[in-house]
Amino acid sequence: MNFSELSHLNPALAPSDAQTEPALVRMCLRLGYDGSSYNGWALQPGLPTIQGVLEAALEMLIRRPIRTTVAGRTDAGVHARHQMVHFDLTEAEFASLNRGADLDPGYALVRRLRGVLGREEGRVLVHEAYLAPTGFDARFSALWRRYAYRIADGPARFDPLTRAFTMWHKKDLNLELLNAEAQSLLGRHDFLSFCKPRERATTIRTLTEFTFERDEAGIIVAHLKADAFCHNMVRAMIGACIAVGDGSQKPGWVAERLEMAVRDSKNMLADPRALVLEEVAYPQDQAEIAWRAQATRQRRVLDQQ
Repeated sequence: MNFSELSHLNPALAPSDAQTEPALVRMCLRLGYDGSSYNGWALQPGLPTIQGVLEAALEMLIRRPIRTTVAGRTDAGVHARHQMVHFDLTEAEFASLNRGADLDPGYALVRRLRGVLGREEGRVLVHEAYLAPTGFDARFSALWRRYAYRIADGPARFDPLTRAFTMWHKKDLNLELLNAEAQSLLGRHDFLSFCKPRERATTIRTLTEFTFERDEAGIIVAHLKADAFCHNMVRAMIGACIAVGDGSQKPGWVAERLEMAVRDSKNMLADPRALVLEEVAYPQDQAEIAWRAQATRQRRVLDQQ
């Protein structure tokens, strides 16, 4: 792909007599990872993280530091089946991805990244790389994120072969109670009772799906979907529902917690190893990509539709 084609896809890349910096080309990466061996997504000095591993691999290939932006930062021990990130390259860096071979630059990048990430023994796997649509932002352009959570309730369902991605809960859980509590959280709310707030960030979110079901092996699988999730939000909601599902708390307790909108010692986090980021969705119409990114940056309010 030549420069004129890039400029057609993104008018910001068009040449200018006043331009003094190299034109930037935004790339998307879709990857998955087993979070068991990492201290979450975000960079932390002296600790292994997914972002650290990925950016080190990109730096080795591009020969300069590359900073990535992720759709959703996952906690320590949490996994992702389909995570999305973006990063920017100069036009020259983009053109050199295939090293002169007759290969799509994105395909070439995936091959090279997989080679470098081989040292992670399959714990981090890049699925695809491609040129981003105009205005794309991995975090702010996203429409929603979907998570899954696995629970083995009762020793009879414990399996050491799946323990790395399944929570073991000693008591049996009432599926009907779990779903009743989950339904009480649907909609647009201030989820402060189930979040670890970040400075200058809102805890208002829109939860559109939260269900529990048993799979063929009898394992309970929770499915959650929202426009975005706060820090610890999924694990806190799962933990609260479990407290009602095993009889530790009375029915309706989760709704009471939501109404209180206060973070306190009653906030219980479910085991991170059973949580998987399954999917991140973006607008199908490329014209909506930039609009979505701009709209999402607006601070959420409870009466916003």
